[in-house]
Amino acid sequence: MARIELTGVDKSFDGVAAVKELNLTIEDGSFTAILGPSGCGKTTTLLMLAGIYIPTRGEIRFDGQVVNEVEARDRNVGVVFQSYALYPHMTVRENILFPLRMKRVGAEQARERAEQAARMVHVESLLERKPGQLSGGQQQRVALARALVKEPQLLLLDEPLSNLDAALRLTLRGEIKALQRSLAITTILVTHDQIEAMTVADRIVCMSDGRVQQSGTHEDLYRRPANRFVAGFIGAPSINFVEGFVAGGRFRNGNVELPCPDVPEGGYVLGLRPEFIRFAAAGLPASIVEVESMGRETLYLAESPLGTLSVIEPGMHPRHRPGDAVALTFDGPDTLLFDKTGSLRVDGGHVWPRWEADQRDQ
Repeated sequence: MARIELTGVDKSFDGVAAVKELNLTIEDGSFTAILGPSGCGKTTTLLMLAGIYIPTRGEIRFDGQVVNEVEARDRNVGVVFQSYALYPHMTVRENILFPLRMKRVGAEQARERAEQAARMVHVESLLERKPGQLSGGQQQRVALARALVKEPQLLLLDEPLSNLDAALRLTLRGEIKALQRSLAITTILVTHDQIEAMTVADRIVCMSDGRVQQSGTHEDLYRRPANRFVAGFIGAPSINFVEGFVAGGRFRNGNVELPCPDVPEGGYVLGLRPEFIRFAAAGLPASIVEVESMGRETLYLAESPLGTLSVIEPGMHPRHRPGDAVALTFDGPDTLLFDKTGSLRVDGGHVWPRWEADQRDQ
């Protein structure tokens, strides 16, 4: 396996920067997800690790050795692409064997390794079929077996599940996670799907505009986002943002004033996740404008003095209908506050609901 280090890595195409000042360490045997929207630089990063792209600047090290100029075929890296990239004229067995032929592994050893890789991903009964005879999920399993048969020190997964239906994605997510744990291969998953990243990876690297915005566990990114981008990208439905300013220890938005102690005066953005807002007997007055049943929970859009807020409530059957007058509340520790200029989270910048603060003072 391998410990991966990227130090000051940039990658530009025709003068346009795709990755900027990338500093990242991926520990030996870990499962890391690089998460971000299209164009954020995550796939470019993966292709530099694979040896397909050479960094414009900076160094990439595998176990302390600089590999910038090492050819892809000499890096002992397994790659699984979104498109599967199987050879249509070859059988499943031949597709899995192909990397070993490039390495000139003996025929008997190659056969045993191919069959072992096929068993790992449950395609041992399909070895004589061709890709055109397989479902999308089966093709992806074959692509994974082809990557694993090399016994790589690094496994790279480039949005491997995005072409599959929801049920199959869920199944393969679990299988990939279990397989990585059993083999202890250093693995990097590139994805735009936050659920995928949060459920399979030990650590998430969130990227935007070619830069790492935050790196940590899924709880770090969810509960302690470094900035407004991370807070908005992590979580579904998206977090509510409310602009305002702090003066005299109070967050102010229009006619609404909420206690906000120990925060310097200035412009801020308040973040309220939909799942942390509750309906209450007393609180912020609001009117339900839309109701959407999501199975085990219900999503409401409520018009309030703070603007239109998304509210999530557990339960299949909605308690409220459009037009209902309601009151909303939340807890101070569940709020997030961001500097309006730099969009950075203000550590400890909790905003307390006035109605709850007043009750505590009584």
